[in-house]
Amino acid sequence: MKEALSGKTAIVTGASSGIGYETAAALAGAGAAVVIQARRADRLEKLASQIVSGGGRVLVAAGDASKPADIDSLMERALDWTEGGAKVDIVVANAGRGLAGGILGSDESAWREIFELNVLGAAHLMRIAGKYMVERKGGDIVALGSVVGRNVSPFSGFYGSSKFAVGAIAEGLRREVCAQGVRVSLVMPGIVLSGFQDVAGYNEENFGKTTAQFGKLLDPQDIARGILWLLSLPAHVHVSEITIRPTGQNYP
Repeated sequence: MKEALSGKTAIVTGASSGIGYETAAALAGAGAAVVIQARRADRLEKLASQIVSGGGRVLVAAGDASKPADIDSLMERALDWTEGGAKVDIVVANAGRGLAGGILGSDESAWREIFELNVLGAAHLMRIAGKYMVERKGGDIVALGSVVGRNVSPFSGFYGSSKFAVGAIAEGLRREVCAQGVRVSLVMPGIVLSGFQDVAGYNEENFGKTTAQFGKLLDPQDIARGILWLLSLPAHVHVSEITIRPTGQNYP
């Protein structure tokens, strides 16, 4: 797939770590010019150096994916940067965070932040990308959901509700834009080991003991490979949903 995305430009949010980091690296490795966004500019610069050293093209656009103004600026910068005419072919709405606990036990003070980032920020990015791609009669929007958005767990109920919403928004957008040649895909990872768990408040008691039974868990590169695969399919072929779990994960 080294040249599968040659000549295309991709935006990836939440690119400073985890799935976003590996997805941006994978798309660059497949020939795409990538625009990377996250709040932690130093980590974006590390990723940019990695991409450039591999012969790729990258634009660092630090910003907050929960803020509409930063999202609008991200699209504007991407279009200004693109060579040979302004175009963005791929948008990966990856930025998000988790929250340990169900509706009764999770930290209510974090609820608003979760929805502003995971749902409202993602929806705004998908909206502006969708409008732009409809005008161009083509493009790919990839939204990162979660298996707990489809199979809501009592151990992550509020976070799961945010990913349930992302899945609904992605499907609604798909139906709205597919006739214009725009593909909208929902990617639902199972358990992926990354910095996500620390930020969400998971530990050995509420995470490690439960997941030990599943065997080898996923790493962010596993999800990035899945995203690259669906983006590399012919334009008339659309994988609108993909679930990627560790082989041994029986729930959720």
